[in-house]
Amino acid sequence: MPTTALSRADVEEFGRELDRIREEVIASLGDEDARYIRGVIAIQRKLEIGGRVLLFASWLPPAWLAGTTALAAAKILENMEIGHNVLHGQWDWMRDPKIHSTTWEWDVVSPADQWKHSHNFVHHTWTNVLGKDRDIGYSLLRVSPEQPWHPVYLLQPIYNLLLAGVFEYGIALYDLEVERIPTGDKSPKEAMTQLRAIAGKVGRQFTKDYLAFPLLAGPAFLPVLLGNLTANLTRNVWAHTIIFCGHFPEGAEVFTEDQLDGETRGQWYVRQLRGSCNIDGGRLLHLMSGNLSHQIEHHLFPDLPSNRYAEIAPRIRALCERFGLPYTSGSLTRQTGSVYKRILRLALPGPRRRPEHATQPAPDLQAVG
Repeated sequence: MPTTALSRADVEEFGRELDRIREEVIASLGDEDARYIRGVIAIQRKLEIGGRVLLFASWLPPAWLAGTTALAAAKILENMEIGHNVLHGQWDWMRDPKIHSTTWEWDVVSPADQWKHSHNFVHHTWTNVLGKDRDIGYSLLRVSPEQPWHPVYLLQPIYNLLLAGVFEYGIALYDLEVERIPTGDKSPKEAMTQLRAIAGKVGRQFTKDYLAFPLLAGPAFLPVLLGNLTANLTRNVWAHTIIFCGHFPEGAEVFTEDQLDGETRGQWYVRQLRGSCNIDGGRLLHLMSGNLSHQIEHHLFPDLPSNRYAEIAPRIRALCERFGLPYTSGSLTRQTGSVYKRILRLALPGPRRRPEHATQPAPDLQAVG
């Protein structure tokens, strides 16, 4: 069944099937899931402690390499599988104040409350809707033919590489939404309050990684400083890669605001599906990507625990085959190549294409995730 042949009844049945999957997962959450997230947190903390201890012996090259690798892995786990997913409320059902979306603050410079608004609400509600979802190119890149071309995009292959290295800082500044100030939609006072919160996190990260731990290392000051810098750079590049591979490869569709009238829950599901792409891989890739390698499942169910995505992915794929809907997935190499090919191609002027399909978030889903 081709996608264009789906009737409204088909779409709503597709939505009901997804609702059933969601309800089954929620009903089965329990001790095994709680052990999973607590186990990941324990591993992350051991990696961080071990990495920092090894860096103190970094006059030995193997110790520097091992320490930097362990610290980078710890930062990736904290950012991707723990922080991102905790802040989505995936573990709120445990009622553990230490692993709750209202109390967690992660080890990146974006304050949790600012990120939850721009990502959890805006992006996950208006996924890939031009004029609504600011994550389409992050207001910096042209990643879809629907975006009007500007000469500044000629440089996007270069500044995209720079963005990868400072990704956490780019996202923090992006979350400020400074473009809303001239229109009066945001006051300068509110922006300054948010900027101070970002500056506070930047200061804490610099103090911890680039001053306190290097000073504690004494004569190993410079190697520890370099190790911490490398770990943060590695985390930024990895996060950039995984996020871009989930949103911008060939196959990810874009929608327009004028196509959003009267969207139902089923149509919202279809839009989430068609605006997301998966990355094929093994358990280690899924873990280190925060299970955002299952970007499709994450966008369908952003507040379900990430350890369940691999379990339900075959059912989602089968459901898509049954209804003739695309399920875009590929290896990390393939998806990364697709993203960079698109960024290079769309740096040049080209005809704008109008999306053929779109939907609007159903009212009962706008607060999800």
